[in-house]
Amino acid sequence: MARRTSSALLQVIEEDLDAGRLLPGDTLDEQGLASRFDVSRTPAREALLHLAAIGLVRMVPRRGAVVQGLSPGLALGMVEVLTALEAEAAGLAARRMTGEEREWLRTLHAEARPAMQRLDTAAYMAANAAFHGAIYAGARNAVLAEQLRLTRRRMLSYHRSSLGQPARVKASWREHGALLEAVLAGNEDGARAAMRDHIQSGGRVFADLVAGHEGGTT
Repeated sequence: MARRTSSALLQVIEEDLDAGRLLPGDTLDEQGLASRFDVSRTPAREALLHLAAIGLVRMVPRRGAVVQGLSPGLALGMVEVLTALEAEAAGLAARRMTGEEREWLRTLHAEARPAMQRLDTAAYMAANAAFHGAIYAGARNAVLAEQLRLTRRRMLSYHRSSLGQPARVKASWREHGALLEAVLAGNEDGARAAMRDHIQSGGRVFADLVAGHEGGTT
């Protein structure tokens, strides 16, 4: 394998996190990463330190880096932050999206319907990410988009579990419809309110899953 830099190594690890190949509680160590990617321990260490700095892993003596889980308190805090960030993105998108971008958002919502009807979690998660990604792009705020992506990545494992529940998949698609209507109308306040309701609705499921996991009931 060609020599990798710490940034390239970091990208692969983040892809593993996004795809669910790494889950909360899984461990990563410098030597293991160095061997896997045929690099020295330096880029492996740099990648792990960066992941720790942004809260995706925690460094544990004699274990290495452990993929970070969420306590119920932290989960609640993250849902509150995500609600505020997503609502702001929706309001900005309603103001700033071009006509072409609005039609693309309509298309993405329609394309998500078959996955929702089949209750196909993997397909719906991909469609959900595309829909929210279009909102972020339409908001025209790179700093806001980066914060949203980082927050969502930290919540991803539990988000995947919540969208494994049929009722949540159906509700999510309906909520996207309400948000779409507000964005198409250029209604900033309506878009913020619809997004806020959407995130808070999913957040309740998310928080229950985290609480159950912490209590050993999942």
